[in-house]
Amino acid sequence: MLSITEKLTAPATPQATLTLPFELRQKSRLRVTLDDGREAGLVLARGTLLRGGDLLRADDGTVIAVQAAPESVSTAFADDPVLLLRAAYHLGNRHIAVQVGDHWLRYLHDHVLDHMLEQLGLRVSSEQAAFEPEAGAYGGHGHSHHDHVPKYRAHAND
Repeated sequence: MLSITEKLTAPATPQATLTLPFELRQKSRLRVTLDDGREAGLVLARGTLLRGGDLLRADDGTVIAVQAAPESVSTAFADDPVLLLRAAYHLGNRHIAVQVGDHWLRYLHDHVLDHMLEQLGLRVSSEQAAFEPEAGAYGGHGHSHHDHVPKYRAHAND
């Protein structure tokens, strides 16, 4: 059985893939089955969060690409940015993991949350899709789309 012990930071060519739902991509110790059927043990640093596209290395040198598995999600749409912010506030207030897109929010499917957001005026659809929620303010690992967010200074004279 392969032992996957390293999350790579440099580009590499994968020889295998590992498809997992978000719940399992949050675990650093886990027995998994690679997409080609090989058994492996995930033994990563505690607190490691895996994202679709991440690369891992096994003890035998095999490079493995992580893929986000399609799962049952709800996607809420709004053209009004204030309405979208209100929805994000209400989901965050309930400690719901949320993926943010252009004019939409996505969360693991929950009919009660769907109804709440529809009552706020959003259009909600249920679907099977990869789920890549925000890491959170203290998550340490964000998405690449954060790279363009401007950094604000506390004082104008800085």
